[in-house]
Amino acid sequence: MPSLVPLPATLARPEGPRRYLVAAPDGSSPGGRALIIVLHGAGASAEQVLGLAFPPSPLSVWLDIAAREQLVVIAPDAGKGGWSDCFASETRVAKKDDVAFIDALIDHAIARHGADPARVYLIGVSRGGWMAYAAATRLPHRLAAFSVVLAGMPPPGRTQAPTTPLPALIFGCTADPLIHYHGGKPWYALGFAEPVRGIEDSAHAWRELAGLPDTPDVVRLPASDARTSVTRFMWGQAAEGLQVGLYRIDGAGHAEPSRLKRYPRFINWLTGLQNADLEVAEAAWDFFRAKRKQKSPHRAGFVTA
Repeated sequence: MPSLVPLPATLARPEGPRRYLVAAPDGSSPGGRALIIVLHGAGASAEQVLGLAFPPSPLSVWLDIAAREQLVVIAPDAGKGGWSDCFASETRVAKKDDVAFIDALIDHAIARHGADPARVYLIGVSRGGWMAYAAATRLPHRLAAFSVVLAGMPPPGRTQAPTTPLPALIFGCTADPLIHYHGGKPWYALGFAEPVRGIEDSAHAWRELAGLPDTPDVVRLPASDARTSVTRFMWGQAAEGLQVGLYRIDGAGHAEPSRLKRYPRFINWLTGLQNADLEVAEAAWDFFRAKRKQKSPHRAGFVTA
């Protein structure tokens, strides 16, 4: 089945017209369609994250999944200056509120593309992961689940902390030279990056918020390369319920894991190895597919239909 083709669109916002790409199946669906919002990294774009610009991101596999599963995919563009993410000051957010942009895109997708309000999922990579943390903190009532690839949360006290539990799936690479797996920040980042919480600490923050016991189901994926391997930790037993997952990717760097979408070697020299033991978008969809939005912003169990 061919992939869906993303089309350019704009949405009027207080800061001016905002660009995004949207891919939606033809026709209507009686129960509505799941909506996937994909957030690109720093220096990238909506086109890059959906495979229309170099280097094509592994998150562009969402277009294949969308064709197969009849999903709506939207990739907003951060625009000039990048995302007003979870590290953004109040002054910056007042000028360009990207969480409000995402909120408006959800409304637009429901009204225009038949998206199901109970099946809205968010995934972001790198700085787009920081944007995903911001949206999950401020918009938990709009989301059924979210995923972050290659990004740790802000340290405690640095920004607004999440107060509403959500299903969360986090991917982190132990040899990431840009966003360190165990937190902090690289010395060579100088003033261009924020210190972050470790990847495992970030997963545990969402696990603790969800009230899940620290007794994960642990699965080691078959390895295709002796230099890198993947272990999946999952807290929570019910696929349709409140789960928190962590994919620890040992030996890999700042590159989304993928079998199908491989970065060129010169990029690997800068970012480190790219793991090929899983397809990041497929793993996220496996996590998302059974989950539905909570009945209320407060933890009161999950709707399963």
